[in-house]
Amino acid sequence: MENLVIEKTKVTPSINFNAVSGEMEIAGESYPENSMQFYQPVFKWLTEFFEQASGGCVFNFKLQYFNTSSSKCILNILEILEDANNGGKTVTLNWYYQEDDEDMLESGQEFGEDMTLPFNYISY
Repeated sequence: MENLVIEKTKVTPSINFNAVSGEMEIAGESYPENSMQFYQPVFKWLTEFFEQASGGCVFNFKLQYFNTSSSKCILNILEILEDANNGGKTVTLNWYYQEDDEDMLESGQEFGEDMTLPFNYISY
């Protein structure tokens, strides 16, 4: 399986998913005009990864900003991760937020409230 690497732009985050190590990161800002279109390859890659991988992953969200349509895509990603975790894969989820960005921390906590997948909240 190939890695998934998408360079960040002004309106889209960087995507760096390593199929061998299981390390995955979404970083930057996310407010593309069509979020579903941008994130479709991410959904597809994650689904295939968990179908093929014997181990789990460490998933790092390092977002500084995302819009409402991106939040729906983030929720889809979290649901894929939760399904994998519930299916026996080991998924470590790290939600990074800047130390003074309470909004981003609260966003992560709101996502985490509805999930059985444990979140690690990490300030930087």
